[in-house]
Amino acid sequence: MKPRISMITLGVADLARSITFYEQGLGLPRMDSPPEVAFFTLNGTWLALYGREALAEDAGISPAGSGFSGFTLAHNLASEAEVDALMVQAVAAGAQLVKPAQKVFWGGYSGYFADPDGYLWEVAHNPLFWVGPVDAVE
Repeated sequence: MKPRISMITLGVADLARSITFYEQGLGLPRMDSPPEVAFFTLNGTWLALYGREALAEDAGISPAGSGFSGFTLAHNLASEAEVDALMVQAVAAGAQLVKPAQKVFWGGYSGYFADPDGYLWEVAHNPLFWVGPVDAVE
């Protein structure tokens, strides 16, 4: 078995709002998808958006929940300027700025925003090594 994460599915409150955010706010390429779900192809994995209630029902758990879930998503970029640009783009599209991009203790540069459903995204530049598929560095 080769270890991998094939898809990350986020349960969202308003599918149309979230599709707009991920297409326009982050510039993710959307695939053809059934009306009740949206798939975005990333470099080596997929991101899916699905109704929060329906996703919880599928898993057999309650959709209720609030506060920090102990989970963040990260988008690593090739420069500090790219981090700054994506943070501005995400906030303009409706993200809530959680922590402005800045130099961080581990030697990189990163900031955090919350998407329209409160999922935390870290946008980062790591000058020490590339995180992701080798062919993704531009």
